[in-house]
Amino acid sequence: MRIAAVALLAALLLGCQPADPTAGTGEAEATPVAGAGQADPSATPATPPGVADSGAPEAAGKDFRPTLVVGALDGTQYDLAAHRGKWVLVNFWATWCNPCLKEMPELSALAAMREDIKVVGLAFEDIEPAEMKAFLLEHPVTYPIAILDTANPPADFDEPRGLPMTWLISPDGRVARKIMGPVTAGEIEGIIAAATGRSDDAASDGRGAG
Repeated sequence: MRIAAVALLAALLLGCQPADPTAGTGEAEATPVAGAGQADPSATPATPPGVADSGAPEAAGKDFRPTLVVGALDGTQYDLAAHRGKWVLVNFWATWCNPCLKEMPELSALAAMREDIKVVGLAFEDIEPAEMKAFLLEHPVTYPIAILDTANPPADFDEPRGLPMTWLISPDGRVARKIMGPVTAGEIEGIIAAATGRSDDAASDGRGAG
């Protein structure tokens, strides 16, 4: 019974998994994303809803400020450092991940409504730009999307063990929270309100940090 309980807990923590067992493993030292067969877009997500903090990045100290420079799908270059003074959600996702698709509209609305919050979507999958652009016509978002090289993910971010995986970066560029599993706009606003000591009403007026 104990072994079965441990196995069940491990399955819950993994969340979405890539359809290809070799996708996204690369040679990274961080725990690779384990394959689990073709994802069923209608299936109930394995990761329970809500904010599940997976802990601090392995190599991060309290003064750690991750860097991220990637080419966005719209042809621009996204530089995380250019958004200092704002809260930034760095969201790892994939088109085949149903929980990812469910949270995208909320993240998009949050980025549109809050001047102090920015979002960038990092597609952690092997997909052609044309295919991704077609996908985004059906699932539009207000924030930039970049397609990552799964064999060479951003060095300053742990390789995701499951999707979605979201990093909340504070206005000073430090990692405020690392969240495994889907997250809502309300949960993000609650985390920011607690960190800044502001009420939810004041924060939603766009008067947050930055």
